Amino acid sequence: MAPEVPLRNSLLLRLLIASFAISLVSIAATAWLTARSTTLALKQERGQILADDATIQNTLEGFAASHPNWDGAERTVRDLARRTGRGIVITTRAREVITASDRSSVDRLPLNASAVIDPLHLSPLPDQGAGPPEDVSRIDPRAVGPYLLPTPERKKLRQFARQEVSCLYDTHGLRTHIVEEPSGRPAIRALPSGAVTPQTCATKDLSAPTPTEAKALTELTALVRTCAERNRIRIEEPLTIDTRFRLSQAGFEQGSSRLDDCVEEGRREQLAPHVAPAALLFVTSPSQTATPVFDLSRAGTLRVLGTTGLVLTVTVAITAIVAIRLVRPLRALTNAARDPSGRHLRIPITTKDEIGYLAAALNELSERRERTDEQRRVMVSDIAHELRTPLSNIRGWLDAAQDGLADPDSSLVASLQEEAGLLQHIIDDLQVLAAADAGSLRLNPRKLSLRELAEQSLDAHQTAAQAGRVALTGHFTDDLTIEGDPVRLRQVLGNLLSNAIRHTPPNGSVTVSAHRVEGGVDLHVADTGSGIQPDDLPRVFDRFWRAEQSRSRNTGGSGLGLSIVRHLVHAHGGEVSVASRPGTGTVFTVRLPA
Repeated sequence: MAPEVPLRNSLLLRLLIASFAISLVSIAATAWLTARSTTLALKQERGQILADDATIQNTLEGFAASHPNWDGAERTVRDLARRTGRGIVITTRAREVITASDRSSVDRLPLNASAVIDPLHLSPLPDQGAGPPEDVSRIDPRAVGPYLLPTPERKKLRQFARQEVSCLYDTHGLRTHIVEEPSGRPAIRALPSGAVTPQTCATKDLSAPTPTEAKALTELTALVRTCAERNRIRIEEPLTIDTRFRLSQAGFEQGSSRLDDCVEEGRREQLAPHVAPAALLFVTSPSQTATPVFDLSRAGTLRVLGTTGLVLTVTVAITAIVAIRLVRPLRALTNAARDPSGRHLRIPITTKDEIGYLAAALNELSERRERTDEQRRVMVSDIAHELRTPLSNIRGWLDAAQDGLADPDSSLVASLQEEAGLLQHIIDDLQVLAAADAGSLRLNPRKLSLRELAEQSLDAHQTAAQAGRVALTGHFTDDLTIEGDPVRLRQVLGNLLSNAIRHTPPNGSVTVSAHRVEGGVDLHVADTGSGIQPDDLPRVFDRFWRAEQSRSRNTGGSGLGLSIVRHLVHAHGGEVSVASRPGTGTVFTVRLPA
């Protein structure tokens, strides 16, 4: 596989997409919840503003209905402004200021008034589109004027009302209660769960006008007559008006005559001296806006919790899907690594992302481990074979001497010493390789002349070369000083020379040369032997490997020399290579750092 994962298959890209999706869902949910909460908060605030405006208007209308002028209204205005947080200004119809909660707001009054405060002509509230129906009086019921009952009359009427309440309970089992109207007249009201009040217990004493009311109603009747004459309305006698301001005359039906308008007009004329004059009401925003406090209601809290739960559920679901897709191939890798058979199991590669690359790397690692195990088995077999041969020879000669078949003379002892030396040589080579594999191979480097070391090795191998009728020569340049372990380097050169002499036929030659190159020194050992096949070149440094597997130990060596050469050269920080042509010869090159 390629060394890098394409971006479209990258695991990182998938995680980023998943994270982006989760973030997008969270942001969308948060935005929706914020917009929803803000809308509800604005609606609640608008409702509160309308409620405050209604409270201000209703309170000031009550003040105007119960006072003949606006004197003393300043305290009421300030109290309303403090409770509602609004700026309140009352002016005449000519926009002359009567009173204000904050004098600084007088100079910036809006063009249109919020409402007209007139208890004799009730105006609709700011949130109402139209006024009251035509058959409903627009006079504030709190404007009582001459109809205000004195205390004795109130007590007497309340006594009649108690008698009627007792009658309703005793006779009909109805629970009622007494309320006092603005004029002081008591009225009987049924409880919310009660039925309509029966008329059997009603008394004329409670509905009959008191002296105070009779005087005011007589005045009102005169005003109604004047209005009727002015409007040329015929009146049938007798004309009476009860305490509910209802007309009674022959052939008259309530609400069907223009006399109702005269009653309304007469009441306004009668009450005008007892109520405050009409005024304009201006309700403005406060000059200093208080810091808003966001307080979620129970429903708002539930919405927040519900949205949070939904986002959490979506997040967990997306994470679970991504995690499952990531974990499934990792579990396959784990199961393959834990396979008890120890065999090489090829992991199927189903993706082209980082996990797929990991599976391919583990497959390659498993194949290398299998090759290594096979090489180890072969090496153990080769070691047993190499050690068995000299041990078998030693034991055979000793058994022959013990049985009297061979004389323990000097030649036998020399043969046994040769076999023991060979055995010691194999063991020493194995010890060097084991130390190199474990990383515990120690060097004692010092400055030395590679030329002197090579000449010493040539002298040491002259006898073996002459025995095989091989010409051994050397060619060196000056200034071949390097940093190295002389014992280990002599071992390297000795193994290369022994190997070259062994594989060079009689009348052949082995040449050792060395010269300085950029960054180090090159040492060449060239022979005119049989050479090595191209397919065998990559394996010449393997342990116990021989170009001709049929060679005996006497001709092919132990197969450890070149492997030791490679480890010792690498320990010095150098490189070793080989070049060969079959039938021509072989050249080993050792490059050591200066």
